[in-house]
Amino acid sequence: MRVILMTGKGGVGKTSVAAATGLKCAELGYKTLVLSTDPAHSLADSFDQEMTHKPKKVRQNLDGAELDALVELEDNWGAVKRYITEVLQARGLEGVQAEELAILPGMDEIFGLVRMKRHYDEEEYDVLIVDSAPTGTALRLLSIPEVGGWYMRRFYKPFRGMSAALRPIVEPIFRPIAGFSLPTEEVMDAPYEFYEQIEALEKVLTDNKKTSVRLVTNPEKMVIKESARAHAYLSLYNVATDMVVANRIIPDEVSDPFFKKWKDSQQIYRQEIHDNFHPLPVKEVPLYSSEMCGLEALELLKETLYQGEDPTQVYHEENTIQVKQQEDGAYSLELYLPGIAKDKIQLNKTGDELNVRIGNHRRNLVLPQALAALQPRGAKMDEDYLKIRFAN
Repeated sequence: MRVILMTGKGGVGKTSVAAATGLKCAELGYKTLVLSTDPAHSLADSFDQEMTHKPKKVRQNLDGAELDALVELEDNWGAVKRYITEVLQARGLEGVQAEELAILPGMDEIFGLVRMKRHYDEEEYDVLIVDSAPTGTALRLLSIPEVGGWYMRRFYKPFRGMSAALRPIVEPIFRPIAGFSLPTEEVMDAPYEFYEQIEALEKVLTDNKKTSVRLVTNPEKMVIKESARAHAYLSLYNVATDMVVANRIIPDEVSDPFFKKWKDSQQIYRQEIHDNFHPLPVKEVPLYSSEMCGLEALELLKETLYQGEDPTQVYHEENTIQVKQQEDGAYSLELYLPGIAKDKIQLNKTGDELNVRIGNHRRNLVLPQALAALQPRGAKMDEDYLKIRFAN
């Protein structure tokens, strides 16, 4: 299965690009699903058709779906939901309020990953196009396998074993005092089972022949800066970007003086997009005179984007992590971090893991055996690659 993730700052038009890409894939004969994992869904508005949690036919070879976290929670994590609801009700919340609050912060992102994994395993579709949340939320989604693995290894597995051993002893005392039971083995097992699915999906997300991210941006200063940061953070999580879509460019034929200043600034920012994201290919999409709602409008966008091309191709192969042996026997770990200054990066090695932190984004890299026994002996930025030297 080919997986294409569309992301970008909120309001840049990524849903329209995702829907138009789905139309083109279906036209070429690929059985395609466009899945919205954005809590503020707009895929139904884009197709101008009602969408549900389950895939619904849009046209031949093309289905659409909007993730419903409540349904996903009930279908796949029912025991946990019932336990959280029991705890909240014991604290005085009404039934409906307790059920709504049973979806803890971050669960939307987790369920988005689990849903992707399920479609990947079922092999019902040739192409999965994910209309993801705006960049910040999407990056949290992509960091879940990495961050979740760190917590599972260090805290959850030991806690799960201790809980199973102590439950028969503590439960008779705990329930009368607290008003609810300790979590059962089924409840304790559920998060780890989810993590195992997500860990397996990570191998798909980091395979740049199967999965690509396409960044949708606008020729505006704030949007370009966020897109550039997103590109760097995606590389940090070893997820490859293969294309940038510059959307809503005012066409040359617009000659109204009202738009002159706007067009002039767009000319500068258009060049900035090409410069900042080189060597990624950049596709430019004009600002249309009508909304991109409905299949007729999406057909026009589809032709502008792809014409005679196959959207499932990998437009650019991006190597985000490389390990190279030096002539003196030392090793160099190279991370592709475009546009990030060296002073913004924090590095720390603990055991066989290298912790890389940029702002509030962190990745724990489990080092290859050849590097794990060595120590980092310096780092430098060279042509958008952070090169970390490992030696005795």
